[in-house]
Amino acid sequence: MGIQEMDQASGGHEHRAAMHDVLNDLRAFEYMIEHGMFETGITRIGAEQELAFVDDAMRPAPLGPEVIDLLHERRATTEIGRFNMEFNCDPKVFTGSVLRDLHKELEELMTKAQDVSQKLGAKPILIGIVPTLQQQHLSKDYITPKPRYYALDERITKARGGRYDIRIKGIDEINFSHDSVMLEALNTSFQLHFQVTPEDFAISYNVAQAVTAPVMAAAANSAVLFGKRLWHETRIAVFEQTVDTSGQDIPTQRDMLKRVRFGESWVKESVVELFKADIARFRNMFRADATQDSLAMVQRGEIPKLSALQTYNSTLYRWNRQCYGITDGKPHLRIENRVLPAGPTIVDEIANAAFWFGLMTRMPKLYPDLTERLAFADAQANFVSAARSGLDYKSRWIDGRVIPTRDLILGELVPIAIEGLREAQVDHQDINKYMDIISERTETGRNGARWMIDSVAHIHEKGTRAERLSTLTAGTISRQQIGTPVHEWSVAEIRECGEWRHHYTTVGQYMQTDLFTVRQDELIDLAASIMDWEQIRHIPVEDDEHKLVGLVSYRALLRLVADPVKRKSDSIAVEDIMERKPVSVQPETPTLDAIALMKQHRASCLPVVLENGKLVGIVTEHDYMRIAGKLLEDQLRGGNDTE
Repeated sequence: MGIQEMDQASGGHEHRAAMHDVLNDLRAFEYMIEHGMFETGITRIGAEQELAFVDDAMRPAPLGPEVIDLLHERRATTEIGRFNMEFNCDPKVFTGSVLRDLHKELEELMTKAQDVSQKLGAKPILIGIVPTLQQQHLSKDYITPKPRYYALDERITKARGGRYDIRIKGIDEINFSHDSVMLEALNTSFQLHFQVTPEDFAISYNVAQAVTAPVMAAAANSAVLFGKRLWHETRIAVFEQTVDTSGQDIPTQRDMLKRVRFGESWVKESVVELFKADIARFRNMFRADATQDSLAMVQRGEIPKLSALQTYNSTLYRWNRQCYGITDGKPHLRIENRVLPAGPTIVDEIANAAFWFGLMTRMPKLYPDLTERLAFADAQANFVSAARSGLDYKSRWIDGRVIPTRDLILGELVPIAIEGLREAQVDHQDINKYMDIISERTETGRNGARWMIDSVAHIHEKGTRAERLSTLTAGTISRQQIGTPVHEWSVAEIRECGEWRHHYTTVGQYMQTDLFTVRQDELIDLAASIMDWEQIRHIPVEDDEHKLVGLVSYRALLRLVADPVKRKSDSIAVEDIMERKPVSVQPETPTLDAIALMKQHRASCLPVVLENGKLVGIVTEHDYMRIAGKLLEDQLRGGNDTE
């Protein structure tokens, strides 16, 4: 959809004009509902498949736009990150062979993407978060070069005061800051669409809200970010914290809503409630191109595009989002499920779709009084718990029951979904095939997130950090190509990481990140003791903001011992003997450049820092001895020429 950025210097005129268009569209939308202009008597479904690209070293490959150019595929479109793209599947009538038709379409599209990306030295992957993604891949340099994405980055970054603070705690914990909405590009999703009538929208939307948690729990596939084991669906936490324009330093007494959110309450009567709730709270970010007088159009019996309302709605990200569309000249309503991750395989995705579509079909009839029997706060709490813990949490369910989620899925929801699929006259063999996957996955507790967590534990002490993350990525791709559902996957093995040289090209791939550090005002005896206990020869010195301010080396300690004056003191500080402003490198520094620096400065180690000076790692002579050993082994075994 065409959009234009509004001029901030226009004194509010463009904002007022844009909101005039949105309100005009909303009035037309209400008119269409009141006069029965929406399509009824048919249910269609749809899907949006996001995917990522990686290179031979399993690192993100910024080739999405190039792949799309070569594909010549009307269903292909860009995403904000250059290493992503999306396929918009054709709408399908929800009956008969719909599930296997969707499965076949996705396989054909993925095969096309694989064939084209292979020519560019890359390969596609279906996964919630690519394990090898690092913060440097989320810079503005990786934004897909389209005005909309640059405008989105500028608007949201400005609203956030130029800073994105991300805090997530799972098995591990992560706490970092960023300067771009490109954090959104971490997420790769499989989004589903389900058509409903205006009359049925309220109960259908409320059902979608209620079942989001257990469906997401079964489908979770995003447990690792930057090498840290976080939420089973870390995408949820990342997206909610990224696209948040509520501002900084909000008084604790005030409630502020986020653009990405589950919701605040059940829908009482109409889809219009959702549009009005959003418009009342969130400022318009863009203006649609070529808007129509939609109210005048519907009064003449014509069908408008509602471009202004749709543009506004596209910058708000309810996890279940209301959508307006036109198919074959007829307007329709649908609910978009935005919570499901991509992967781990296409067959897993179709099973997730079957589960959700079946529940969406049967639950409104089974529980017309849902909102009286399930508190909205409980549905919301279930959503957060499912994102955090996947299948390992207890649900507060209908009539106040507290039940293990796996028992809820197996004992109640799978049978209900099967009834819904049968009611839609979906082919019997397809129902059995895909719902059996949900049942077996739930029984084993082995969704994509659990496979990843188990694989991390299995290879935890093997290889370098880069090799372990590449193992997760390569292991996912190889198993996707086989096509077996994730609950049948074996854990990843370190040998799957591929050619070892790929993982030593830059310092950040093999640097030590579990660091022992001291402050400059601490006792030098502490530094000496740590070096003795941990058998290390260098200790970085950092300040309270974790910025590198010095380095204590084994040589410096020897010089101290040899100094008869200094060694008499019982309170020598680290700053008295540390090397100030030691030579350092950044994570993206090429290995050969790092070796040259060490030779030039006769250094036995290099602290690794970010552009802001914060310490993130260290590389030492020992690391390069290990690389040299690997090269020598290759030579002795008749490996490739190393020159």
